[in-house]
Amino acid sequence: MKKSAINIEFISRGFSLKGILHLPGIKNPPLVVGSHGLEGSKTSAKQKVLSRLLVRNNIAFFRFDHRGCGESQGDFIKDTSLEKRTCDFINAVKHILSLKKTSQNLAVFGSSLGGSTCINAWEKLLKMDINLCGAVLCSAPIKSLTIENIPMDANENRPALPLSFFTHNLIFDLQDKAGQLFNVMIFHGDTDQVVPVSNAHDIYTLAKAPKQLIIHKNGDHQMTSKKDQAQFESQSVAWFLNCLKKTNQMTS
Repeated sequence: MKKSAINIEFISRGFSLKGILHLPGIKNPPLVVGSHGLEGSKTSAKQKVLSRLLVRNNIAFFRFDHRGCGESQGDFIKDTSLEKRTCDFINAVKHILSLKKTSQNLAVFGSSLGGSTCINAWEKLLKMDINLCGAVLCSAPIKSLTIENIPMDANENRPALPLSFFTHNLIFDLQDKAGQLFNVMIFHGDTDQVVPVSNAHDIYTLAKAPKQLIIHKNGDHQMTSKKDQAQFESQSVAWFLNCLKKTNQMTS
């Protein structure tokens, strides 16, 4: 078998969402599904990095655009909320597993709001007929009211965001749900000016063991430091390999 990247289209509550499934050259590899940040997409840096590194280590990776983002259907302002992103994420997992190209062993990855999405989806994933093995979260807010420097100004991808976009769609507190996490690795910069590092400490305190917290000294929200990026790449892949190794079928 050869490594491959397959364009995927699936439906989530009436929206056509698009993604890419990266497969290693083995039968029934374990699977990691990623969720990007608020204004990210499947082409975000961490998503692309994981698509290469995980496949190199015989793990399949699915990255996709949430509704209203990238190539997927939807209006960013009207169709973005934590609950809608959680719905997209669950439907992404269901669709990829229905293709029978991977095993039922699943781990998840989320960056910023994508990390919140993973936390919010965790309970529903546990109730599915799969083996949920672990997670890697980067700069994830657990309490939305802690978020600073809200991105309201217009940019090249969207118009200006009204305050109501945040107050109606993105108010959440996931402390209760974070208590169900296990096998979770958490990355966060201690000078993050968007999502305060206190969120990472809260997730770590609430999550069940095994767990690991990596705080990047002078690290920002985007993880722009090359040193921090290198640590993320090596440690996140090692974490996924470790939490999947007991149950996967990684045979060549």
